[in-house]
Amino acid sequence: MLNYKRYKRNPVMEYKERQWPDKQIEKAPIWCSVDLRDGNQALIEPMNVEEKMEMFELLLKLGFKEIEIGFPAASQIEYDFLRKLVEENKIPDDVRVQVLTQCREELIDKTFEAIQGIKKVVVHIYNSTSTLQRDVVFNKSQDEIIDIAVAGTNMVKERLADFDGDVQLEYSPESFTGTEMDFALRICTAVQKAWDHANDNPIIFNLPATVEMNTPNVYADQIEWMNRHFEERENVILSVHPHNDRGTGVAITELALLAGADRVEGTLLGNGERTGNVDILTVAYNMFSQGIDPELNIENVKEIVEIYERCCKMQVDMRHPYAGKLVFTAFSGSHQDAINKGVHAMQERQNPYWEVPYLPIDPADIGRKYEPVVRINSQSGKGGVAFVMDTVYGYKLPKKMQREFADVIQDMSEKEGGEIPPQEIMAAFKKEYLEAKSPLRLVYVDIDDNMANDETHIILDFEYNGEAIHSEADGNGPIDALKLAIKQCVPNIDFTVMDYSEHALGEGSHAKAAAYIELRDNRFGNTTYGVGVSSNITRASIRGVFSGINRLIKKQNDYV
Repeated sequence: MLNYKRYKRNPVMEYKERQWPDKQIEKAPIWCSVDLRDGNQALIEPMNVEEKMEMFELLLKLGFKEIEIGFPAASQIEYDFLRKLVEENKIPDDVRVQVLTQCREELIDKTFEAIQGIKKVVVHIYNSTSTLQRDVVFNKSQDEIIDIAVAGTNMVKERLADFDGDVQLEYSPESFTGTEMDFALRICTAVQKAWDHANDNPIIFNLPATVEMNTPNVYADQIEWMNRHFEERENVILSVHPHNDRGTGVAITELALLAGADRVEGTLLGNGERTGNVDILTVAYNMFSQGIDPELNIENVKEIVEIYERCCKMQVDMRHPYAGKLVFTAFSGSHQDAINKGVHAMQERQNPYWEVPYLPIDPADIGRKYEPVVRINSQSGKGGVAFVMDTVYGYKLPKKMQREFADVIQDMSEKEGGEIPPQEIMAAFKKEYLEAKSPLRLVYVDIDDNMANDETHIILDFEYNGEAIHSEADGNGPIDALKLAIKQCVPNIDFTVMDYSEHALGEGSHAKAAAYIELRDNRFGNTTYGVGVSSNITRASIRGVFSGINRLIKKQNDYV
């Protein structure tokens, strides 16, 4: 039994003045990737220099302008990687790299040694401020904790005189979510006064959810309270660094942006300690889905996943938002039907906005193909099969035919078990319709339209149960003439055309035509569809009739 009485509620601040619930996210924040530091330290097998370089180049390609590249004073491989970036001139002029260090003199000295030659850098200092860590880890008072932060700030400031680059200071009260708000403000203010506009850059105050301790609204209250109480707010960049312990890392990030955060530190796909850092891609794609420019080049999620999995040696879950292999996939028949109808409605109405049920964004916009959007198994319905035939192969099945063919595919799925891939669906379509050539097989047809008497003359050669038959007839159109030509030679074939539709398969002068013809057997009342394809629409129609007749005969034989 779960002994829930061992746990107590984390305190919630009293804050009735909150304004964030009435706001909306309107623009992208400053993004800072911490994949090469937070992400890397959480890997079972940390990245080597070559893998770090590939990840760094990916982050540049994605458009990150701030990248935390490591803790060079604490790790030789991170020091060497930083020096490689400098010596090989890998850091673009418009990119500010970030390095982390504790507030200890020997570490700050080593950090400044590592960053020599960098034009723009964030020096990120931190110390833990939470009530619990002050008690059980450091055994220090609030004033003693403030002294550590101020001393670290002064050490960074003193070393500016011997550094040619542009240094921006970032300070993080680590474990901010477990820190009293008045103390968090007091320590940030002390750091701000000690820094005193050094190097003329806004100071970054990074308020991390080092551990998620409460519901997302509590973090939003904390961020808004700090946002409204900072001194010289115009000279402060309010940054957040959310983790995902409660599974709400994306939610707390989005609410923090409503509460006034300017900047987000996170990782691609959420890699990080414990349950991970906030997934920057998910937050960015969420913005994109609301018509907001995420200001990152994230059009190819497949490439991002491939590099991430190769460098981090971790697999992206199939249900991971946006990036997972199955997140744009519908197996449910009702979902598939809604997607199919939504896509067609949007096309018919020439809607400039993406509005398709169950698909918050167009998968093609982020480099995903349409083929896996609808996948067919025993739970699928007519809409899913129709969607695959249309989007993958270009066949726009009539509504009544969708149910007929879906029954064929569902029967396959139930017999074989599991999923039916698109190529098997197409193979079944060919077998059922396009290759239905028994007992009737078309050999030759010639059609002559007599404009004077509005009649069509047909010359027809076909086989019936292997017997060669020649027939000619006149009718009020190609289909009527064909019907008469067949019936006068094979009296037991008697049908009525119930429905007809056609469309081009592809575009251009070499495009073929598909014809769909619903026939009713006048003797037994059965109905079915036939399909014909040809570069000539009349020939496609005639092939469709032969396909439909053969299917009617098969139905009757199966029934008998």
